[in-house]
Amino acid sequence: MLSAAPLLETSLAGLTLHRRGKVRDVYEVGNDLLIVTTYRISAFDYVLGSGIPDKGKVLTQLSAFWFERMGDLVPHHLIETDVARFPEPLRSHASLLEGRSMLVRRTEPVPVECVARGYLSGSGWKEYQQTGSVCGVALPAGLRESDRLPEPIFTPATKAESGHDINISEAEAGRLVGGPLIARLKALTLEIYRRGTVHAESKGIIIADTKFEFGLVGAGDPATDVVLIDEVLTPDSSRFWPMDRYEPGHGQPSFDKQFVRDYLEEIRWNKQPPVPSLPDDVVRRTRDKYVEAYRLLSGRELR
Repeated sequence: MLSAAPLLETSLAGLTLHRRGKVRDVYEVGNDLLIVTTYRISAFDYVLGSGIPDKGKVLTQLSAFWFERMGDLVPHHLIETDVARFPEPLRSHASLLEGRSMLVRRTEPVPVECVARGYLSGSGWKEYQQTGSVCGVALPAGLRESDRLPEPIFTPATKAESGHDINISEAEAGRLVGGPLIARLKALTLEIYRRGTVHAESKGIIIADTKFEFGLVGAGDPATDVVLIDEVLTPDSSRFWPMDRYEPGHGQPSFDKQFVRDYLEEIRWNKQPPVPSLPDDVVRRTRDKYVEAYRLLSGRELR
């Protein structure tokens, strides 16, 4: 076996579990939060029976890399990733937390996923085939799957604790959280995406699309109190494609869950419980792609 016991679930004595998501376990630490990214992997809206070793470290360390690069544009919630600098109650769990946990500020999450798309893929491609637009944004006729868009577009979605997020228009998002806030989030989303794509392309990676989450602090003024939260430009929140293999007109090879999705389609899983586990070769190849993306983008070795 590749890993005898990949970290699928955490239990930290003395800490209160704030919530458990598909991938992350979040604990309360005074007025702050501790986010522990596990090795869980989801596909087709279900957490699978196998974990991907080092996945939690990749998502945590790559997010920290991007938080650092975007800090002059928008405040973020990250306080610390070095366990040695965590408060004392956390340091006793150092072996479990090292490399895959973040101490973060508590914010009020905005209930809208902020998606930037630079290429036509995924749900955007499906919607375009039906309507010629994506989330209310009209696009030129005759585009192919994976084509680069004339310019990146902002396509928000409602957040879902389980199941698919639902694409909505910018106007609908504005009705949910307010027009001034959506205008601010749109501007930030497109600029973070622009900066990310410039860096990624210099490393041989296309970021086809990505999603961000934001929170509010203080009085929640859109002009001053918006904070970038959760994860940033990771293989879980983005489509990463190798530039040297890019060929529009069909789906692209990627640095994300491609091997997992392909395997689940091959075994004709009906996308209903019970969830399957993954064979070692699928686990290994998926892990290698995640780590490769991290090394290329950050120029660092995983710790």
